[in-house]
Amino acid sequence: MDNRISEIRRIIRALRLSMREAEAVMHEQIKRDEDCTFVAEEIMKMRVVMSGLAQERVQLGDNEPILVQCFFIPRRPAQAPRDHVAKRRLLPPGVAPIRGYARP
Repeated sequence: MDNRISEIRRIIRALRLSMREAEAVMHEQIKRDEDCTFVAEEIMKMRVVMSGLAQERVQLGDNEPILVQCFFIPRRPAQAPRDHVAKRRLLPPGVAPIRGYARP
């Protein structure tokens, strides 16, 4: 049983990496406005296989998460949180705004 669980976990890890690579290829094809149906079909086949392996793994009693290294590179750098911006006054201090009337 342990050998089968280890084998399933190894296959799932490899499938996840293959799916990520295929998704990256598909996104590049979409950017270039190319046909990506073949890659999309392959990803769907991989998902079917993944689903079957996941069900078999649970039936064998393995519920631990399978960790895969993520090579995700964010497109934009993270922005620092903004502090509360103070409201700026357009008139110098001591001058009261006149509402409803145009200024000369």
